Amino acid sequence: MTKMIQAIIRPEKEDEVVAALEKEGIYPFTRQAVLGRGRQRGIEVGNVRYEELSKVWLMLVVEEKELDCAVEAIKIAACTGNPGDGKIFVATLAESRTIHHD
Repeated sequence: MTKMIQAIIRPEKEDEVVAALEKEGIYPFTRQAVLGRGRQRGIEVGNVRYEELSKVWLMLVVEEKELDCAVEAIKIAACTGNPGDGKIFVATLAESRTIHHD
């Protein structure tokens, strides 16, 4: 069964996460810069409050047998040990198709 992984991570951890996935043999992904916030509802620096923070959204589709390795690679590579490291979502895909030229 095919799984979709969506991960919201810190921008400074993107290269490490991609390298960790590649080490597991997982190369295809889609990346997008996004803004958002988690439980912390932003961050306060001095007198300035930032309601939304820069994050990177990664989306990848893997076979079920690759799922645990992919999720673990993301978890380890994205972790700084601080609040706001990110979130990983996993969903089952009913179907995926490749667009190709015949």
